[in-house]
Amino acid sequence: MLEQRIQQHFIDSADLKYQAAQSLSKPIAAAVQAVLACVTSGGKVLACGNGGSAADAQHFSAEFVGRFERERPELAAIALTTDSSILTAVGNDYDFNRIFSKQVRALGQAGDVLLALSTSGNSANVLAAIEAAHEREMTVLALTGRGGGKIGAALRETDVHICVPHERTARIQEVHILALHCICDGVDAQLLGEQETPT
Repeated sequence: MLEQRIQQHFIDSADLKYQAAQSLSKPIAAAVQAVLACVTSGGKVLACGNGGSAADAQHFSAEFVGRFERERPELAAIALTTDSSILTAVGNDYDFNRIFSKQVRALGQAGDVLLALSTSGNSANVLAAIEAAHEREMTVLALTGRGGGKIGAALRETDVHICVPHERTARIQEVHILALHCICDGVDAQLLGEQETPT
């Protein structure tokens, strides 16, 4: 019984990834181009999200500053989820919904990219960060699910929306991490040239 349940998780995850491959490949390719334009002109990626999405923001930043699969020069990325003093000061003195937007206003510049993750598409603090990024003339790369929610509605034509067509948080997160890996790989391929995909 338990093994069947586990196998069903694998099947459901694989099915969603297979179904989403065609619909998400175009926005993921657009995300690669947006991030590439940012980093090659001296910009940086600011990443934010809550819970599992916070972990994904940190995962992405680590692979950008360190490396993904190939050696390359460091790329600038900052996870806005990691400084406990900033998060608790802003959350306590102002409001939890401003923990990311104040950092975007402090650190973001025109030409930078905001990587905004929210499986529901309705995270108020991520939405506030998007508004701050627009004020700073940054491009927003939003990863959402469930139709995109309020975040989908707040995006501009120059932004990129990767919306996973599913309702379940775990499945959306599984596709988000794959999309982030695709972005890392795509940027590396554009910077370093194509190579055989490791098996």
